[in-house]
Amino acid sequence: MRVFRRRSRTADHHNTPTRRPAGARESGAVAPVGAVNGFMVLETVAALPVSTWSYLWEPEDVRHLGPMAQDWHAAFGFNGDDTTIPVVDGLGVSLVCIQALNRRIDELTAEVGRLGESAEGSPQDSAPADTGPARPSPTRPRSIVPPETP
Repeated sequence: MRVFRRRSRTADHHNTPTRRPAGARESGAVAPVGAVNGFMVLETVAALPVSTWSYLWEPEDVRHLGPMAQDWHAAFGFNGDDTTIPVVDGLGVSLVCIQALNRRIDELTAEVGRLGESAEGSPQDSAPADTGPARPSPTRPRSIVPPETP
């Protein structure tokens, strides 16, 4: 896989890209509109219906996985067109969700640490705790697409 980097607008004879501080943007390239609540976007994505589908002109055995553009438009309303999902919007929503999940992991990790510290001083029960249903083995891949029913 080849990754392309945007070249700096200034002449760079040493062939090293110019680093910008986090949050720096090229002037005139974008117009920031407002902040985003990542947890609200994450809740919206969690409620978004995801299914397999194919375009009408594709062969029957071709399938795609994702939300329908109409559901995406109803959930986010970024684009006036409810027949497509712009790639830049899909990437932006994905990154915001990743950031929100990372913050949630940090919060839960800190909480587990606090609970672990408080549990060190208390006597432990001799009976093992119920851990709930068994999770699938991470080494065994599972298909995310259900099998076709005849």
